[in-house]
This record gives sequence, structure tokens and C-alpha cells, in this order.
Amino acid sequence: MAEEAGRRAGGPVSADLQRAPVAARRRAHRGLETTRKEVGRMRKILVFDTTLRDGEQSPGVNLSIEEKVEIALQLERLGVDLIEAGFAASSPGDFAAVKAVAERIKDARVVSLARAVEADIDAAWEALRGAAQPCLHTFLATSPIHRQYKLRMSKEEVLARVEAMVRYAAAKFPEVEFSPEDAGRTEHDFLVEVVTVAVRAGATTINIPDTVGYLTPEEYGYLFRLLREKVPGIEKVRLSAHCHDDLGLATANTLAAIQNGADQFEGTINGIGERAGNVAIEEVALALETRKGVYQATTGLKLTEIARTSRLVSRLTGMIVPPNKAIVGANAFAHESGIHQDGVLKEASTYEIIRPETVGFASNRLVLGKHSGRHAFREHLRALGYNLEGEQLDAVFRQFKELCDRKKQVTDDDILALVEQRLAHPPEHFALEGLQLTYGSAFVPTATVRVRTADGAVREEAACGNGSVDAIYKALDRATGEAVELVDYKIASVTDGADALGEVFVRLRQGDVTVQGRGVSTDVLEASAKAYLNALNRLVARRTAPAREAAALEVTRRA
Repeated sequence: MAEEAGRRAGGPVSADLQRAPVAARRRAHRGLETTRKEVGRMRKILVFDTTLRDGEQSPGVNLSIEEKVEIALQLERLGVDLIEAGFAASSPGDFAAVKAVAERIKDARVVSLARAVEADIDAAWEALRGAAQPCLHTFLATSPIHRQYKLRMSKEEVLARVEAMVRYAAAKFPEVEFSPEDAGRTEHDFLVEVVTVAVRAGATTINIPDTVGYLTPEEYGYLFRLLREKVPGIEKVRLSAHCHDDLGLATANTLAAIQNGADQFEGTINGIGERAGNVAIEEVALALETRKGVYQATTGLKLTEIARTSRLVSRLTGMIVPPNKAIVGANAFAHESGIHQDGVLKEASTYEIIRPETVGFASNRLVLGKHSGRHAFREHLRALGYNLEGEQLDAVFRQFKELCDRKKQVTDDDILALVEQRLAHPPEHFALEGLQLTYGSAFVPTATVRVRTADGAVREEAACGNGSVDAIYKALDRATGEAVELVDYKIASVTDGADALGEVFVRLRQGDVTVQGRGVSTDVLEASAKAYLNALNRLVARRTAPAREAAALEVTRRA
């Protein structure tokens, strides 16, 4: 059956090219620019970003409300059409985050996920009540394996639940998206039934998720053609694609869906997400942009904001972008081969199908120095997209001045690293006051740390370890009294050179809670200590947050 579906769907590129004029086909294959006439036929594809919901489900990622708002504001600058801010009913913290994002975002629709139950839909409405453009995304599993083992529901029960809950949601929200979870493994005839019911009940968008990344491009594209042909009224709603990357096919599947009638695609920045992640928004956007002659579709994204968005998400989540990652990896525009270098020097298009400037990468430049004033620094931050005032601005400016004394050249990337470190700071239950190390090839590394606690007390402890970092972390454990397990440790440089800022990312586990921390310094050992304390502060905040968030939620509901 699947093979027959693939034959009927055809290869996604070949099917499109067969429909295109001969001249367009030749240009597409030769890589030449699209003509003005062809641009006029372009379909606008909406971009649904789920970095803050599906992306945050990546192991160890736990964004604060402030971090979610900062990412949402950057997504708005990038130009995404919909921002899925979270799952409002899942916890008081997620409710507060969805509400905070909804109150700040004006140019994009803000979405909350909800199970197909009234309580979830009610919570989503309360969180999104203040949004300029509220939208609900509700779902129910439809595949045989999910119906049998997870839901324990019959087909008839699933259809009844879909009808009732989509109708209930449509009475509250101006826009309702419905997803048949695990659509990729759902029987085709039943999928048509479910979507027909959802459209009849008032859904404005039908999302077809390949929840476990199982389908091939031909199979996935065929689902969209099938629904276009078989579902009454389907022309009145948007069809959306949502692909996971378990087999490395998420981008190919998403593009196949677009070629077969999808009006929207859902993904995350850098492709983050649980398991192998979601489709990377930047990959689909650049494929559509670069191969317009093939896909005849485009997005409304401001492509020059891609690099900054990628960097912000990477730093706040602690998920470092692999160097060979398409579009945003450090090596995406690097050329090692002598033959390649020679070609690029003669004509960039010999080996570069995308210019680095297209996605916002540019050479670093000296922007400010030690004699620059606070006003000039604030104005430069505004040019970089950050509007800091008061204590936040003062703190980053102090760090900038300290960096000027330690580093010969301060670049935009350095300044952004300082700003994003500040944004990533939870309340400081523990602050690093001092660090001293003793190390020698014939001696056991020893670290002494001085830590200030929230009540103003200063604790000093020393410890030996199997290396300098191990000694620092053991001393910090003693000074803070926290018992944790170091799950992961990564180090990266912000810019080039021996005096480059070093970024350290750590992941700590305490019981069943895992958090990440980040630290920045020209000294990687100091950065290591800062990252560890940053993570410990997050752990303490997680312990104290439930009561505080529950109280805030109760006040909100009463209001």
C-alpha cells in the first residue's frame, strides 16, 4: 500500500518539474535565478515555530519565563507567523510563560498546545486571553498503535472526541489547529474521516504530524494530496506539515508536503526537539528561497535574522549547534579544500549556493572600546536588537568594561554573549565571589572558591579533584551544600584568538530534575565555575517556583 502511494505521489522534485514550463525546468536544474513572472506565482507558506514548546522538550532544556519571552521577541523579529509558546495546562510555569509571551507579541499569532479535553482548552484560553492573535493547537492520537496502547479508545470514540473538542475550542478561539497525532501511521481511510470531522467541527488549520519521523517524502507528500482530494471543505482550511527527524528525513518530508499542497510548516530553530529533533526552520526556508524555480513557494521570514536567532536559541538552551549543521553551523560557509578555495576566490557561486550575508553572518568588527560611554553602549545594543535599561543595562555595561581590559578587540559576538548570559541568569541564590587554583603536573589540582549566598553570607571551601574543573565543582558542592550529578560539560569559543571569550555549558541532575547552566569568561576555568553556579541557581529556582507560580496563577484566575 505504501509503495503504491509512493508511485502515485511521484518523486517530489520530479513531479513539480514535470508541471513546470520547459524553461523553468532548465533554470531550476542549472541553478539560475527565478524570473519575475515566476516570482509572481509564488505561494506564501506560513511558518509555525514550536521552539518554545516542542523544542523545549529536548532533554535537559528548561527555559525560564524571561528566556522564553526573549526568544519569542527574536522570533517575531525573524518574521515567523505563529509562535507556539508552550502547553498552558501542563504546569503553572508553562501557563505563566504562555501568558507572558502572549502579552508581549503583537505581530505573530501566539499558540498554546492543548490535549483534546475541556480543562486543557480552558487553561489555554485563560493564558492567551490577552494575546493580539490567540490560537489553539489541540491534538488527539489516531494511529492503531496509539489507539490501542495509549488511548484505549475505538475509532468511534476518537471521532466523537475530535468533534466535541474541536467544536468546544472553536467557540472560544478565532483560530483552531487540530493535529491527528501519529498521522503518518494512521490508516488512510480513517485519517480522511478524522480530518473531515475536524473541519466540519470548525478547525481552521489541519496539521499532519509525522510524529515519529517514520515516513518517506513520497509517502508524506501523498497524505496531503489525499486529503485535498477526499475531505469535503478542505479548501477552506490551511494544511500544515509537522515533521520529526528520526530518519533524517524531516526537511525532505516538509518540502514534499509543500509541493503537495501544504500551506504551512511547523519546526524549530536549529532543529531542536525530543529524540532526533524537529525539522529545522532555517533549512526549509533557505531551500524554498534558493530553489524558487523548483518549489514555487516562499516564506515571509527576514532571512538576515536567522544567524542571530540560531545563536540566541543555542545559548539559552545550552544546545550547541554542530559545526557541520546546514545553514547555521560554523562550517556551513567554510572551505578547506584547495580546489574549493580557489573556486570561491574566483567566483563565490562555484561552491557557495547561499551567501553568508543572506542569513546574517558577517565578519566581526571592532565596535566599541574601553573609552566608550554608557549611552553609546546602549545605542549599540539597540542596533543589535536589545533594549536594556536600568539594572540590566548597568550590569552588562560593567561586564563590557571588564572585558575591554582583558581583550584586545571586542566584537558584536562578544557583546551578544554578555547580553545573552545576563538574560539566562535565574535569581542568584549563589554568586561567585572568588576562585583560586593550584595546579602542577606533579601535584593534585586544588581549588578554593568563595561563594556569596542570597542572605549575604560568604562561604569559602577548598577541594582536590581529578583535574582543575573537577576540583572547582567539588569545592562548589561543598560551598553550596547541593548534591548533584554532572551529566554533561561542553566548552566553545565565542570568537577567534587566544583571548576569545569562552562559553561553558553544563547539565546537572538532582533527583529527577535536570537543568543546564551557562558561563562566559576569557578564562575557561572561571567560565566553568560560572556555568556550574548558573545551573545550581536554576535548581534552587525550580524547587521554590511551584508555590510561587501556583499563587500567581490563582491571582490571575481570580482577576
